[in-house]
Amino acid sequence: MALNARLDHRNPLVFDTHELGRRPGAQQRLTRSVDAPKELGIKGVVGVPEGAPVELELRLESVMEGVLVTGTARADAKGECVRCLEPLELELEADFQEMFSYPDADERGRVIAEPDSDAEDDEDRLFLEDGLFDLEPVLRDAVVLALPMQPVCQDDCPGLCSECGARLADDPDHHHDAVDIRWAALQGLAGSLEDGEKDEMSGAESGVDEKQEK
Repeated sequence: MALNARLDHRNPLVFDTHELGRRPGAQQRLTRSVDAPKELGIKGVVGVPEGAPVELELRLESVMEGVLVTGTARADAKGECVRCLEPLELELEADFQEMFSYPDADERGRVIAEPDSDAEDDEDRLFLEDGLFDLEPVLRDAVVLALPMQPVCQDDCPGLCSECGARLADDPDHHHDAVDIRWAALQGLAGSLEDGEKDEMSGAESGVDEKQEK
């Protein structure tokens, strides 16, 4: 990954590592509550609503090549059950660990004269900028991995009736009488015959009534 765009220290997901002083072994522990950024989760499936509180616990550790960030994020995620389509809410706990490298150091911590931000080796690396790092991309990846791809309101959710769409959990005895398709045509024919007989009987009764009137 190329060097980060200019970071804003006022962003709640941007952290300052200056206290570590590039002293290998130095550590710093932080806790912070932040508002969830937009689309934090699996889009259209389940995620943390924008603006909802996300509790962060971080440990920053200075190493030769940069700062190793280890942490946990906790929040309440919301979504929709994939079986019955009812709203659901679940507690999210996402663990993560990421290295933020010094721009002027290689993977072994050795200082290099002119870092090449376009080098292929840097594509998957995250960098510190003026002692700052942005946790948002790491948080997003961790949340996606921690969330279920197919969330359900309960493990044994029976889902919806395939014929009428009724929620089966609300009516465990819900069922439809099965009709053999081989008899469906005969049932229709029987109904037509019954209707015809009724029409004939009605016509006959009308004739009798007319004769009586005469």
